[in-house]
Amino acid sequence: MSRVVRKVKLRNRLGLHARPSTLIASTAAKFESDIFLIKEEENGEVMRVNAKSLFGIMMLTAPMGTELTIEAEGPDAEEAVEALVRLIEVEKFNEE
Repeated sequence: MSRVVRKVKLRNRLGLHARPSTLIASTAAKFESDIFLIKEEENGEVMRVNAKSLFGIMMLTAPMGTELTIEAEGPDAEEAVEALVRLIEVEKFNEE
C-alpha cells in the first residue's frame, strides 16, 4: 500500500474558511485512500484531521501562509495528494 506525504502552504488570501474547506473535503472524498491534513501549532501541538471531514478541516483554523502536511495512504494516495496540492497551491481554491 502506497503512502505519500507532501507539505503545502495556503496561498489564498482568506486561508481555510468554509468554501476552501468544502473543496478539500469533496476532492478528498473522490479517493479511496485515507487522507489527513496535519497542522503544527507554534506551541508544538499537532492537529491531524481527516481530509474528508468538513468539520475536521474547519477546526484547523488556518490563515494565509499556514503550512499544512497532506498525508495519504492507500491505492490512489499519489493521485489524491497531487489533486489536493493542485487545489491548494496552484488553483488557490479558484479565489483569485
